[in-house]
Amino acid sequence: MMRFIARLFGRSAPTLSEARPNDASAISALHTASFQRGWGEDEVYRLLIEKTVVAHRAMTSKTLIGFILSRMAGGEAEILSIAIVQRQRGRGFARPLLDLHLRRLAGLGARAVFLEVDERNAAARALYRRAGFYDVGRRQGYYQTGASALVLRRDLG
Repeated sequence: MMRFIARLFGRSAPTLSEARPNDASAISALHTASFQRGWGEDEVYRLLIEKTVVAHRAMTSKTLIGFILSRMAGGEAEILSIAIVQRQRGRGFARPLLDLHLRRLAGLGARAVFLEVDERNAAARALYRRAGFYDVGRRQGYYQTGASALVLRRDLG
């Protein structure tokens, strides 16, 4: 019970900001820990220096606890990846990170945002539904595990 109360009241919101190229190592480590096929540091670095990529991070003190990356093209954006550190999941940190990111994409002229999510990832699907995403497609057997990917869209205005 005390642990629950400490967790409930001890939760401090992370600091949200734009991710920078010097975050590549930490983002790569989190991506690798979160997904079956992790991205290498060099791969993340190349994304972070691309002019069409928009990236945000969530930090507690000096520790990365989350990130989101998107690529823009032709008035649309695709969320490439989003992750929160395992021990911080379920604490409500992904939604503010996603909301900030969507506002930035809209400010840069994106009218719609797309993403793919594993059909079996209930937590991610719930996050996206609450944020206004809806189904527009399905990629059968998209993941190495054989799971299908749901293609989701959100209109930004």
